Amino acid sequence: MIQSGNGVRDWIHETQLRLIKDNDMDLGALEKNRSCTLDNPYEEQQGRARGLPSTENVELLGRDVKRSQPVLIQRSSWGRLREEESRASSLPTIPNPFPELCSPSKSPILSNASLGRSPQWESGHHVVKVFSEDDTCRSLEVTAGTTARNVCEILVEKTHALSDESWSLVEFHPHLALERCLEEHESVVEVQATWPMGGESKFIFRKNFAKYALFKNSPSLFPEAMVASCSEAHKGMSHSELIQNFLNSGSCPEIQGYLHLKEMGKKVWKRLYFLLRRSGLYYSTKGTSKDPQHLQYFIDVTESNVFFVTQGKKLYGTPTEYGFCIKPHKTRNGTKGLKVFCTEDEQSRLCWISAFRLFKYGIQLYRNYELSRCSKNSWIGSPSLRSVSDNTLVAMDFSGCTGRVIDNPNEALSAALEEAQAWRKKTSHRNSLPSPCQAAVLSTAFHISAIHRTQAWYHGRLSREETHRLIVQQGLVDGVFLVRESQRNPKGFVLSLCHLQKIKHYLILPQCEEDGRPYFTMDDGQTKFTDLIQLVDFHQINKGILPCKLQHFCTSVVL
Repeated sequence: MIQSGNGVRDWIHETQLRLIKDNDMDLGALEKNRSCTLDNPYEEQQGRARGLPSTENVELLGRDVKRSQPVLIQRSSWGRLREEESRASSLPTIPNPFPELCSPSKSPILSNASLGRSPQWESGHHVVKVFSEDDTCRSLEVTAGTTARNVCEILVEKTHALSDESWSLVEFHPHLALERCLEEHESVVEVQATWPMGGESKFIFRKNFAKYALFKNSPSLFPEAMVASCSEAHKGMSHSELIQNFLNSGSCPEIQGYLHLKEMGKKVWKRLYFLLRRSGLYYSTKGTSKDPQHLQYFIDVTESNVFFVTQGKKLYGTPTEYGFCIKPHKTRNGTKGLKVFCTEDEQSRLCWISAFRLFKYGIQLYRNYELSRCSKNSWIGSPSLRSVSDNTLVAMDFSGCTGRVIDNPNEALSAALEEAQAWRKKTSHRNSLPSPCQAAVLSTAFHISAIHRTQAWYHGRLSREETHRLIVQQGLVDGVFLVRESQRNPKGFVLSLCHLQKIKHYLILPQCEEDGRPYFTMDDGQTKFTDLIQLVDFHQINKGILPCKLQHFCTSVVL
């Protein structure tokens, strides 16, 4: 019993010592854990963060240690953070305000192309401002796919103008003195996106009768001296045969000739021999030689646009007035990169510009031409839209003993115009002056009560220089004309007419019959007209003393 009692006391003593030792070890470990937690709460050991103590240790640390622990992110909070991050990445990037300072590949700012997004002009609605000849303007809201044809159709409808294929949209850069007629399939938004911000560039709504002269068998457009056939089979072909051969096979003739060239930054004009091919524009380094070793590549046709130079002598110092410019697509502002040329005459300039358009757009130009012809015939109206009573009407000629049906539409139109002239002649006899012709009476008769002022072809006090500019802008094709007041003769008028790409002016003078009845004449009384409307109507059917008939009158609309 004594031994057993001593054994129990020894066992109790050893147990007490063991508990004291364990408590000391726990306290040391706890202090060590606390020091590690405060120094580096994110240090991991054996796959567990030492900064995240167990529940027992947290209770022993106290409030001050508990406040220093990192906050555990719950699953719901983590989901909200990922959602905000994805929303931030979907926000639009800041566009580069200086795109010309660095290429898109080296730009430090994210571009739409690098993110797989389309340019800004390809989506949404855009505002396009269009001006007229009198500087009035109209703003249109269009989409990215709106073409120049669509804009012209909208403006024709809004201005109640006569719809035809000659209405065009012109891209004009006043600071560069450059202008070109947009092709009907071009996107106006895409073209406007290439303009410099805050510049003076604008669209002009005007007529261009030479837009499709390329397909209307104009022999003067491609002189034989400037056409170098690509093969022997093309030699001796006429203009219509060359165009038809191109439409059938896609084979283009070469355009060759001398051009005056001035590169930006240089004052000297060089006269070089150029060749325009489908692959680009070349010049010969040795006279007129066409050997490959003498041909130097100059510019790409597909990556540029061709413009008329409106003030060549003033801005570029061109040797003649017949300048044109090739402007690369990458050139947004300034004259850097512009290739300014000059020809000897208007015929050569039109040949180069027409060939450039043909080589660049190819068959698309002919498709535009065919589409414009279809739309021109559609607005006139088909027989199905006419009433039954209209379909039963025919043109009749009662000039002979018996009446006859006029089958020829041109003859029917001529008969209608002659009838209108006869009616006007009768009314003029009733309203003729009863007294002898006097200067004051003539002035009153011809200027105050003149009915020609309401006609679209009448342009009032337009100067000779402005007349020349207007006819050139609206197309140097045969028959383009306008009537204006004479600057030299205060009682007379002038008929300005284009023929063979040259503008001629014919004086119209008022005269007086013996009985006091006034009339107009251009040939000293050989042909007499009661008013200017009758004079214009007559020369739209007959040439008379003119080199060609009056076909297209210059006009403008107020937007």
